[in-house]
Amino acid sequence: MVLKSDFLVMGSGIAGLSFALKAAERGTVAIVAKNAATDTNTNLAQGGIAAVMGTDDLTEYHVRDTLEAGAGLCREETVKLVVESGPKMIEELEALDVPFTRRAGDPSLLELGREGGHSRRRIIHAKDMTGQAVQKVLAERAMAHPNIEVREFHAALDLILESDSRGGPPRAGGAWVLDIKTGIVKAFLAKRVILATGGSGKVYLYTTNPDGATGDGLAIGRRAGAKVANMEFVQFHPTCLYHPLRTNFLISEAVRGEGGVLINKEGERIMRDHPRGDLACRDVVALTIDAEMKRTGQSNMFLDITGKDPDFTRERFPKIHDTCLSLGLDITKEPIPVVPAAHYQCGGLLVDIDAATNVPGLYAIGEVACTGLHGANRLASNSLLEALVMADRAAKKAAAEVPGLSFPKVAEPELWTAGRLGRAPAEAVLVTHSWEEIRRFMWNYVGLVRSDQRLSMARKRLSLVMTEIDEFFRNFEVDADLVEVRNIAIVADLIIQSAILRKESRGLHYSLDWPNRDDEHFKRDTVLENPLPSVIPERAPGSP
Repeated sequence: MVLKSDFLVMGSGIAGLSFALKAAERGTVAIVAKNAATDTNTNLAQGGIAAVMGTDDLTEYHVRDTLEAGAGLCREETVKLVVESGPKMIEELEALDVPFTRRAGDPSLLELGREGGHSRRRIIHAKDMTGQAVQKVLAERAMAHPNIEVREFHAALDLILESDSRGGPPRAGGAWVLDIKTGIVKAFLAKRVILATGGSGKVYLYTTNPDGATGDGLAIGRRAGAKVANMEFVQFHPTCLYHPLRTNFLISEAVRGEGGVLINKEGERIMRDHPRGDLACRDVVALTIDAEMKRTGQSNMFLDITGKDPDFTRERFPKIHDTCLSLGLDITKEPIPVVPAAHYQCGGLLVDIDAATNVPGLYAIGEVACTGLHGANRLASNSLLEALVMADRAAKKAAAEVPGLSFPKVAEPELWTAGRLGRAPAEAVLVTHSWEEIRRFMWNYVGLVRSDQRLSMARKRLSLVMTEIDEFFRNFEVDADLVEVRNIAIVADLIIQSAILRKESRGLHYSLDWPNRDDEHFKRDTVLENPLPSVIPERAPGSP
């Protein structure tokens, strides 16, 4: 089966939907979603969108806060562009009727929250369900648009690459896509391909991400020859709810922004010695919690907001309050048990200022991409902003390229379809074992704190597992589970390779063997490109 559209978007979060709505004014768009269209990281985002909207705020303040959080690795050109575009992106969402929370007493103004690392109140939010509010509006608009077709429960397998007759690199001309419900592999042809598949939190045992966050776009791009950058910088959110019945529920950073404090079992404040206290950046807070847990032997720390008026807490954080209450925890009366968990992928497919990768015809937007905005550590609530801005730029650039382009010819089916008919899927226990083994050793060896020995052990273990997965892929019928575990293994390999190359501690990468920051040798991106990984000097602005 062959389907054609001007633009093929893989992913249905804020980045993919924003791109689709804008590109649909210039051509036809197909959106491929592995699960339901609303099953995304965007839908789970609680905090909000950072933008300079307050009377006491300036663009230069937001730029400064972002650069400080990024620990010397942000691409300043990108930071300035994204921050300056923030107010316009908020205005566009308001025009679409996204229900942002208004200021009490003056509904003409947006209520601005504050989060860790921000020197001003600049977080535009919809109570503590910002992502859900944005996702709902964008998804409804996309579903209703005559030029957009949304295919749910379709898993992208790999890109369709068209050879360049002039000897240049092959162009992305679509993707092979598995219809999960029927098992049929389809060819989705397109003039421009956009990866907006989100992050890869499921590579770790404990994460705030949904089950679909398996790094699919990252693995797909890597297999097609796209450059990958800064994968050693995995952000662990410091405050994930510690409860056996809800292992991936995030406690928003906005709780600390509204006066919540981190304490240990004895009630001692654990962030009291940091200049910004409980509003320090995520990498600092997560490492402090980890160190305190190891020092005391406690299984978790606590986030205490009982000092605020109970009515304020229930009104400002209804989702957090109601979720905790359903588990027997009243956050207005008792502190919330929390632990760090894998949350955000700061690295990704290396892109330029218009979100283009080094593979002709291929764009990457949102968490799957490395734009240079986040550097070595993402500033809170900059991710949704980045997705909006880069989707806007990618849509303008890609739409300008489409006129005059033709669809590629469909190549022969790839490995997953050739000669596979009649083969049974791999036994579920085999795939499950590989999945669990990767996630567990990534958590133990490549987590918040690393060492050369741990990284070496992880790489050896992963090599064996990847050999097994490759054997499954050659010998069994491909299904969604096998596709995901294959992609998770590739993402794990990218993280390990990148971590081994960085012989220092910076931002989200902390090494026991290299505890100091080394600007002389490592103030640069870690770039992996075929065939060999390498650490290369800082690139010229705007170049992939």
